[in-house]
Amino acid sequence: MKSQPEVWLRGPIDSYPSALQPVAHAILQAQEEIHELMQDFPSELLWEKPAGMASPGFHLQHMAGVLDRLATYAKTEMLSKEQLDYLKNEGVSDRTITAETLVEKLDVQIKKFLQILSEIDPNKLSDFRGVGRAQLPSTIGGLLFHAAEHTQRHFGQLLVTVKVLVLQRAEIG
Repeated sequence: MKSQPEVWLRGPIDSYPSALQPVAHAILQAQEEIHELMQDFPSELLWEKPAGMASPGFHLQHMAGVLDRLATYAKTEMLSKEQLDYLKNEGVSDRTITAETLVEKLDVQIKKFLQILSEIDPNKLSDFRGVGRAQLPSTIGGLLFHAAEHTQRHFGQLLVTVKVLVLQRAEIG
């Protein structure tokens, strides 16, 4: 992956309208970098919180959950009980889960999100979409952009946390 340019520099992706290319590019870039970062990451460090930062496990779960929730709102649906339960449990330590499993689950959610993204009519990006029980005002475009931005933000936090944990482990070991 290092030999390729970043996703946004590889040209348009056929499945997405031009107005939604930046969303697809950002999410796919994060996915590639997450795979590289988490390769060989020790699962016993998934729930560690160096300096009180959120754990790597939380970030991986949260990115998947956010993509799922924002896609749900973009489709004019309310969150299900399962989605609300998932939200409540993001970051709850589960020593039986491996880093590989969390990355695979994120991949599944990214695939679902990108499928929904490919079906969006770009002429409807400014259509209202309510968020949450309070139906806070947003738009389809706002939700999709936020999904990409939020994924990138949490990837950045995941990157720092993983690097700190790996460095700490190397210093101790």
